[in-house]
Amino acid sequence: MHGFTGQILHVDLTNKTTEIEKPSESFYRHYMGGSLLGLYYLWKFTPKGTDALHKDNTLTFAVSAPTGLPVSGQSRSTVTCKSPSSGGAADAQAGGFWPAELKFAGFDAVVVRGASDTPVYLSIIDGVAEIKDAAHLWGKPTFEVDTILKKELDDEKLEIAQIGISGEKMATFACVMSMSNRAWGRTGAGAVMGSKKLRAIAVRGSQRVVPADSKGVMAIAKRGPKDLEPTGMDSFGRYGTPGVTVPQHGAGGLPTYNFNSGAMDTMEAAQNISGERLYDEILRGAHEDAQDKKGRDTCYACIVRCKRVVDSEWKGNKLLPEYGGPEYETIATFGSYCGIDDLHAVTYANQLCNEYGVDTISCGATIAWAIECFENGLLTTADTGGIELKYGDADAMIEMLKLTLNREGFGDVLALGSAKAADKLGKGHEYLITVKGQEMPAHMPQVKRSMGLIYAVNSFGADHQSSEHDPSYSPKGYEGAKRYLEPLGLDKPQGNKVMNAEKVEFALKTQYTYSSADTISVCQFVYGAGWQLYTPQDMADLMAATTGWDIDVAEIQEIGRRRVNLMRSFNVREGLTRADDTLPEKVFKHELKGGRSDGIKIEEAELESALDMYFEQAGWDTNGIPTRSTLASMDFAWVADDLGI
Repeated sequence: MHGFTGQILHVDLTNKTTEIEKPSESFYRHYMGGSLLGLYYLWKFTPKGTDALHKDNTLTFAVSAPTGLPVSGQSRSTVTCKSPSSGGAADAQAGGFWPAELKFAGFDAVVVRGASDTPVYLSIIDGVAEIKDAAHLWGKPTFEVDTILKKELDDEKLEIAQIGISGEKMATFACVMSMSNRAWGRTGAGAVMGSKKLRAIAVRGSQRVVPADSKGVMAIAKRGPKDLEPTGMDSFGRYGTPGVTVPQHGAGGLPTYNFNSGAMDTMEAAQNISGERLYDEILRGAHEDAQDKKGRDTCYACIVRCKRVVDSEWKGNKLLPEYGGPEYETIATFGSYCGIDDLHAVTYANQLCNEYGVDTISCGATIAWAIECFENGLLTTADTGGIELKYGDADAMIEMLKLTLNREGFGDVLALGSAKAADKLGKGHEYLITVKGQEMPAHMPQVKRSMGLIYAVNSFGADHQSSEHDPSYSPKGYEGAKRYLEPLGLDKPQGNKVMNAEKVEFALKTQYTYSSADTISVCQFVYGAGWQLYTPQDMADLMAATTGWDIDVAEIQEIGRRRVNLMRSFNVREGLTRADDTLPEKVFKHELKGGRSDGIKIEEAELESALDMYFEQAGWDTNGIPTRSTLASMDFAWVADDLGI
């Protein structure tokens, strides 16, 4: 078997034992790795109705066949668990060097069950796994823990996946970090890991990936440098995701004032938090000729180099390169969501989140929700401990952020996430921007209609990386996206605000593509369905060359289809229904104000019609439940049996 190590490590924290499973090649062919593999173990080992923070929640880290090859975009891994925000299936992806190093250490996945009664960490060195005491790591910031473990295990090249202090305290939106700046960000996996008292997983190994066709793999690798400039990925590498800030503002799609507007008050305000401003003023080496290299980091073997590295300060607080720099979503949630155009303050907020280990999207959006509640009189200084939460006040935002990260004062309420905070307080629900308990990222469903559909139907809530964005299938954008979309049977581009059967098909088929990327564990900023360096055909070619299996674009889509259906079926098992497939009340009742999206809202009838079309195309019944024939067509008859359908 090529590509895979053929070994999966099982860890029982309750009994402090480890065991190695060696699945068959047919098992790998069906579940592949990444998200789908993790979902299999989540279903197998997590009893129905388990609370997300109970020891019986299964936490799986998984990679796939291409992980560790010398090809751009392959060093990704997925963490899977039951989400503390939605109560359904959830996963999150991260890059860096940890995924490749797990493969070199000899494993395709680590499946963690049970919970320790004292803090521990897991060491996996060249196939040998040990559970070690972590009392000395508890309560320390992420970079300090990285430093301690590298010294303790005597290896500076050790790669570490860990929770931060907020994960220890089980903040609902706590995440898992590596390199102190890469995050398995969404869905609360850090809280689950914290509930198990597992502080870190340190990996190191010397095993290398052996592909079936080395020449085929190298041919794909060589396409990257050749296509970097023609695809625009050189610009993406230079400015990173923050490069879309000003275009989003111009299109009326930059969430501002907690989704009350799609644009900042002025173009200058948007430019103040732009990727260009970050590049010019805050990136490490920003005033040196070598800026391009000094201000950017990369993942294992990737030529794109899109990771921001900063070196500046905000009001006497050093902005440290070790904690990276803000992505677009972070710039929006702590910036435009909160009405703030101070990029240095936003960068400091990003640093604090990485230091403590929380998802910047949910954390920033939760503070924005609290600001709107305060502005409308639902919260007062008596609630907030004297902090006046106002749009545009960076000092108040940072002060409340620190309380939230430490779960102190009113921050203890906000650490629940905005939906649970509203439930606890019994107010503020009309200002929520959540789907299935998860805050919406910085792409607005009002101006990207198919994305709104995916926000609603996605099993773990609103997520901007679960399908391709509407502009790629617009008449204007299709020419550039044609080579990605045409092989999927998508050749009838539609307007951004159109929501017909063709647009639903675009949403569903690109959802399958992105789900496949999360399963074969490649980066969606490098492999995708609209603008990336590599196309779905390249994904198929890479998998075929790596494994020796006869894989084409149709199977790439089928891999994604299996992942979408298994995740949806888990949610059905856990009691989620069509009623959960909706958007926030604000999206339906509030017309946006300002910018090109002024006056726009979504009609509930439009979403309901789109859901009907989506369910039919997906092979689900009108309640959004996969039919037995649909599941059986993917060899998931056992899932149908478990669901009693």
